[in-house]
Amino acid sequence: MNTIFIVLPILTILMFDLGLVLKPADFRLIAERPKPVIIGLVGQIILLPLIAWGLILITNYELQITNSDFALSPLFIIGIMLVACSPGGSSSNVFSMLAKGDVALSVTLTACSSILTLFTLPLIMAWVTAGVGEAVNIHLPVGKLLIQNIVLMVVPISVGFIVNLYRPETAAKIHNVLKRIAMPALVLLVTIFFIQHRQTIVAEFGSLGLMMTVLILSTTGCGALLAWLFRLSGRERRTLVIEIGMQNAAQAITIACSPLIFNNELIAVPAIIYALVMNLVLLAYVGLTKLMKE
Repeated sequence: MNTIFIVLPILTILMFDLGLVLKPADFRLIAERPKPVIIGLVGQIILLPLIAWGLILITNYELQITNSDFALSPLFIIGIMLVACSPGGSSSNVFSMLAKGDVALSVTLTACSSILTLFTLPLIMAWVTAGVGEAVNIHLPVGKLLIQNIVLMVVPISVGFIVNLYRPETAAKIHNVLKRIAMPALVLLVTIFFIQHRQTIVAEFGSLGLMMTVLILSTTGCGALLAWLFRLSGRERRTLVIEIGMQNAAQAITIACSPLIFNNELIAVPAIIYALVMNLVLLAYVGLTKLMKE
């Protein structure tokens, strides 16, 4: 079974559902409270890819000086950076609500990052594939990537936003259904992908699992540090921790598997492992916030 036929409808549903909860007030938040929005976007769009690239360089350097044969392959490097360059995951809004964060800020950051990464993702990934993709004959068709992201992200978000704008009650009913479908659908995707590539995932889980865990812990820690440095409120801090640490794994998988872009499911392996680790880490964080009664 080709994974792309599963991930495409899942990504479309997630983006449509994001549009259903978007309101004009969410965009006014940029003008009303620019500091947490700008800090969140800087952490997500700039710092997260830098942290990921730094971890890749450190990991490969350590493996080289120890003469290890297990250096990260170019396909996995591309996959790791693809996750790091993706926008915030729509499930981050649910996690922010569970952690008693600022849900309006979470929705704004997810929407803004989805728009900004239309431009930043192709730029960064073009640079990454130019550096490491030649070894495995991987090239990035930037134009096709832009078109695919517009069709799969901008269009469903816009349709959901319009429905919510003119039929808010209908949007609320649809959202109540879709939010129950989203997580089981992602679990289904991860399960099918794991069955298809279980040998590769099991073989690489030691190195990639550690890499993704360190990446998530580093980025969530970065969110907490940024919030502390700029004296944001507790609700804003919890939201930044979740937003900067949670990326749209479904989009990364779509780009990796798409026949129009990379057409290589091995590039999606880091995103699958990231999705598993990410949910465990953020669930632990939500539990911690409840224990500490922040």
